[in-house]
Amino acid sequence: MTKRAFGKTGRLVSPIGQGSWNIELSDRAQAIAALRRGLDLGLDHIDTAEMYGSGRSEEIVGEAIAGRRDAVFLVSKVLPHNASKAGALRACEHSLKRLRTDRLDCYLLHWRGSYPLEETFAAFETLKRDGKILSWGVSNFDVDDLEEALAAAPAGAIACNQLLYHLRERAIEHALIPFCEARGIAITAYSPFGQEDFPAAMSPGGRVLAQIAAGHGASPRQIALAFLTRMSSVFAIPKAAKPAHVEDNAGALALELTQDEIARLDQAFPRGPKPRSLPML
Repeated sequence: MTKRAFGKTGRLVSPIGQGSWNIELSDRAQAIAALRRGLDLGLDHIDTAEMYGSGRSEEIVGEAIAGRRDAVFLVSKVLPHNASKAGALRACEHSLKRLRTDRLDCYLLHWRGSYPLEETFAAFETLKRDGKILSWGVSNFDVDDLEEALAAAPAGAIACNQLLYHLRERAIEHALIPFCEARGIAITAYSPFGQEDFPAAMSPGGRVLAQIAAGHGASPRQIALAFLTRMSSVFAIPKAAKPAHVEDNAGALALELTQDEIARLDQAFPRGPKPRSLPML
């Protein structure tokens, strides 16, 4: 898989990147080495948030990218309770300081809160005007939320919607992915392996994954990443706190699944009925 356009930002970004949720709970030196190894392998999209470890994740990412900032598509997120105009401006400054950088490539509202979207987006536009962020977007927004957001935002301003998406949770395929694709909004899949529930090798789905992986000389996780990023609008940000894990993730970049393999995975991990509410963690 080659780099692809990240929404309407004009940036080409690796379809597989690096997440950092809970990375502060891992060995710090290994986590930093993993992030740097990911950059070596072309995983240039690094995602973090002020919420993660109360800023410690951003500090780890900042140390990892020191001296390599221009090679990174760097994303962070503001918490809803900080998303007033003044609060978002202040939160972004704190994130930039922890990340040791003068700008973010994309800044996201972590999920919808009580502040009017117009107020938060006004802050984002100010940050963009001042060069503190180069683009902005949202996270955990369903279609109705996005419709309101699009009405409140300048045309083409929403670059991304970050969403829960993995083999056992494909709800966003019903409406959200088509909605975003039609409007040039990138989809970033967080927790692409689920939360400690990646399909076991002996489960029916796990056996299908293993069979397809064997045919490619790949790992089941690599097959999962290739399936999730099969659409050009979708990016995935698996966390890897050890260099060996990030190397495995990067191996998915060389994979291209056949239509038959995609159909087999679709059958093994059915997306199910359209949910009443958006799944999120």
